[in-house]
Amino acid sequence: MTVASYLETLNAAQRRAVEHGIVRGTTTPAAPLLVIAGAGSGKTNTLAHRVAHLIVNGADPRRILLMTFSRRAAAEMIRRAAGILRRVMGEKADPLSEALAWAGTFHGIGARLLREYAEQIGLDPAFTIHDREDSADLINLVRHELGFSKTEKRFPTKGTCLAIYSRCVNAEMPIDAVLKASYPWCAVWAIELKQLFAAYVEAKQAQNVLDYDDLLLYWAQAASDPELSADMGGRFDHVLIDEYQDTNRLQASILLALKPDGCGLTVVGDDAQSIYAFRAATVRNILDFPGQFTPATEIVTLDRNYRSTRPILNAANGVIGLAAERFTKNLWTDRTSSARPSLVGVRDEGDQARYIVEQVLEKREGGSRLKQQAVLFRASHHSGQLEVELTRRNIPFVKFGGLKFLDAAHIKDLLALLRFAENPRDRVAGFRLLLLMPGVGPTSAQRVLDHVGSSADPGGALADAPVPPRAEGWATFLAVIAGLRSGQIGWPAELQRARLWYEPHLERRHEDAAVRQLDLVQLEQIAGSYPSRERFLTELTLDPPDATSDQAGVPLLDEDYLILSTIHSAKGQEWNAVYVLNVVDGCMPSDLSTGTSAEIEEERRLLYVAMTRAKDDLHLITPQRFFTHGQNARGDRHVYAQRTRFIPDALLGLFELSRWPTIPVGTAARPSPQSAKIDLRSRMRTMWR
Repeated sequence: MTVASYLETLNAAQRRAVEHGIVRGTTTPAAPLLVIAGAGSGKTNTLAHRVAHLIVNGADPRRILLMTFSRRAAAEMIRRAAGILRRVMGEKADPLSEALAWAGTFHGIGARLLREYAEQIGLDPAFTIHDREDSADLINLVRHELGFSKTEKRFPTKGTCLAIYSRCVNAEMPIDAVLKASYPWCAVWAIELKQLFAAYVEAKQAQNVLDYDDLLLYWAQAASDPELSADMGGRFDHVLIDEYQDTNRLQASILLALKPDGCGLTVVGDDAQSIYAFRAATVRNILDFPGQFTPATEIVTLDRNYRSTRPILNAANGVIGLAAERFTKNLWTDRTSSARPSLVGVRDEGDQARYIVEQVLEKREGGSRLKQQAVLFRASHHSGQLEVELTRRNIPFVKFGGLKFLDAAHIKDLLALLRFAENPRDRVAGFRLLLLMPGVGPTSAQRVLDHVGSSADPGGALADAPVPPRAEGWATFLAVIAGLRSGQIGWPAELQRARLWYEPHLERRHEDAAVRQLDLVQLEQIAGSYPSRERFLTELTLDPPDATSDQAGVPLLDEDYLILSTIHSAKGQEWNAVYVLNVVDGCMPSDLSTGTSAEIEEERRLLYVAMTRAKDDLHLITPQRFFTHGQNARGDRHVYAQRTRFIPDALLGLFELSRWPTIPVGTAARPSPQSAKIDLRSRMRTMWR
């Protein structure tokens, strides 16, 4: 292969990015380069070719710094670059690719540099690094030593304290601003949290440990010293950053300190795919990048898409084209198709689930495997109704970006209450339920269940069971069980009554109670499609409620399965067919993310990311009606939804508009035939004697 022939596979824009500042045989650091890489435009391939092209033309691989957001991405970049070098240079390429030692994540590179400069910045080079769990344990220890774990009102848990600390560090924001923006329920603890964080820093320094955030914070502090930053930056002729739209302010400050004039600097990203503000990432880093340097930044736009059909890209371009601020970019492709994306109106979330199942199975019959199809959603709880429908139809699925709906601990807790009311002899449900209550431990719970189980009337026996001496709210608990067992409340109102009893326990046990509460409301809506509590509990086909694994996983017995994913977790992925749930205001944008124009713009980018995951088929579904959890006197109610504001009437011509017909939910049960009484219980016991 000739020296330049390996570039012939690149399109014109990719090649311009790869060759920027490189003259044959010379790689003197050139003006900064910003590559705006649209979805499906071959970003990774372009960056790998640039690394290889630098080395082919004489750049020292030991003086190339390549930073990505995961070790896997860094390894893939090196693998691709090494493959290119090997094709060009043969065996001579191996030692060169092996010399690409400075490729990794921001945190990994930061740890290496801090060890090398430890003595100059007052660190013991033998420092150890705490992972998130270790950090949470240490902050909890400090929290306890300060007496904050015994406050009259509930102090934030260790996980929440660490999350607040991390946001302050990475967003470079004062604690008061972080609390106001992201943790308003913790604002009353601002003074105590400042004390906690100061003591936490002292504890880390005394123990010679750094946490995950310190790796960036110490690096940024070191780089703020002119001499140190010049020395660090001088070690690298070329610095390349992937996914720059996902960097936070701290990471951007490090980069600018290393290369203040931008020479030799290449950043790659897409402002239209900046969707991680909840991790302190800011789209301003990439939007403001060109104006930060002299000489001026060269901007190369990769807008040829190799993934999606032309109609899908036209619709996605239409959505993102209405953004308030962006780098102008319209994706295009040679992949023609007559099928426009479907914008499908359905009656409610139940019909939405049935529509998706019908489409998925139809495509499967047409030869598209389940793995080649994905259902995307804004928030994890949005898929609850669909998960139930998939379970009913025995369609295997794996969920990314949150727990499987029916596996979440709070869902199991609420179902345990219903199961125990249905059958007080159910010791697994009863044990889980009793341990939810303050003052009830395993021993006292066991005594209650022993008493109930030994009675001929277990429902009545609960009322005169030995009361756990430290139990709080025991009388209320008994009243709830009695009410659920009486049948007077009716179904599905029984589930609402159960939820109202459980919500105080939810708030006491989980910091993210507000988010989990939405799951409970979703479960209540699902319950409405069942005629009775018994049918609901039977047909839901839950895993045992004492299961210890709350993480969704790949089905072990199925080689094919449907993908369910939050949009955040789907970024960087692609499927033949994509279905996007709840493309209506209130869900997209989320009601929780419309406080500022910046939040609304990020919600627009989320829809764009979802749409650009599709290769051949895209379905955006708009339920007409939702069940919402009321926060006012109107209470829980059905509301009518509006199509997302991100698809105004002017864009409707880019979609195939349709309504999906309503399908009756189930049919009346047929009466069971009369038969002689058979003692199956005795038969079953006999089998095992």
